Amino acid sequence: MTFEEARAAFPVLERYAYLNAGSVGPMAQRTYDAMVEAAKAELGPRGSHAAFEEIIAARKGLREVIAAQIGVDALRIALTTSTSEACRIVVAGLDLGPDDEIVTTDAEHFGLLGPMHASGGRVRVAAVRDRPAADALDAILAEVGPQTKLVALSHVLWLNGHVIPLDELKSATSAPLLVDGAQSVGAIPVNAEPIDFYTVSGQKWLCGPTPTGGLYVRDPEALRVAGPSYFSQASYEPDGAFVPREGTARFEQSWIPAAHIAGLEAALDGLPDWRFERAREMTDRCRQLLLDAGLDVVTEPRQGTLVSWRWDGDTSEVVKRLYERDVVIRDLPGRGLLRASCGYWTNEDDIDRLVAGLRPN
Repeated sequence: MTFEEARAAFPVLERYAYLNAGSVGPMAQRTYDAMVEAAKAELGPRGSHAAFEEIIAARKGLREVIAAQIGVDALRIALTTSTSEACRIVVAGLDLGPDDEIVTTDAEHFGLLGPMHASGGRVRVAAVRDRPAADALDAILAEVGPQTKLVALSHVLWLNGHVIPLDELKSATSAPLLVDGAQSVGAIPVNAEPIDFYTVSGQKWLCGPTPTGGLYVRDPEALRVAGPSYFSQASYEPDGAFVPREGTARFEQSWIPAAHIAGLEAALDGLPDWRFERAREMTDRCRQLLLDAGLDVVTEPRQGTLVSWRWDGDTSEVVKRLYERDVVIRDLPGRGLLRASCGYWTNEDDIDRLVAGLRPN
């Protein structure tokens, strides 16, 4: 697949410089078509035995394609509707109490922070947001102690795109590691196999429908099913006691429409082998052009595929002004930051349009 063919798959790029996959990725025509075709099943009979068997088979197939994205066994994948749901499943299943500590960073999304706070455990926050990326590991490890029952953080920080060195972190601590993969899976190469818990977003860098996602659990037997659903059980008793299903599927909580399953499978079919290198190249270009334009870029070189920069003024107004010029980025409310997301579909003109739109009128 050539770059031109890959880019042409996304109708939105015919008009827009779309630089916001860190929120929601662009949708390919083939993904939309697959969703429309699969949605016809909603006309029925929806409650037939055949329809139920088809959706169960489709769920199994989707676990397999998600597992392939992060290099793990499909039996260790649960389907979720978001990384936030996946984080809730893990944190609730660990049964943390007031004597237990969770270590995280000051650059996390509320989708992870909220469940940690609600767990009842004590949350220790490593200050990494305003430090050099190379200092993040030491800052995190400095918060880990004998009461640490979980280290929970993002692989790629959503505020500045910096990458946390997971292999070094996992080697340096015996505490379980929960990784939010919202800004990594589909953007950079990921091998989640050594990680205890790793979450996947389907609608961001994988360019699938909203809401879709997954959760990898290395040892399903070590995590309690805190929010059982019909999908959790292999058998159950009249009082609700149940035998969990094999593998990580026991943690699934949501019925995912056939259209969403088909859409994510289509989005992941035939991805170009060069996608990570291309995204890296465009991210580097974006960062450098923003620097050349005199902007205060906070993202260091050779990190993830997000580029953030400080803005002296109303960031929401800048986002609106750029949208009027068919350039789509986002601001990070309350932080004075703007953020661009560069994917394998991004071209030089997209970035040039962004930089031109940031110049004073």
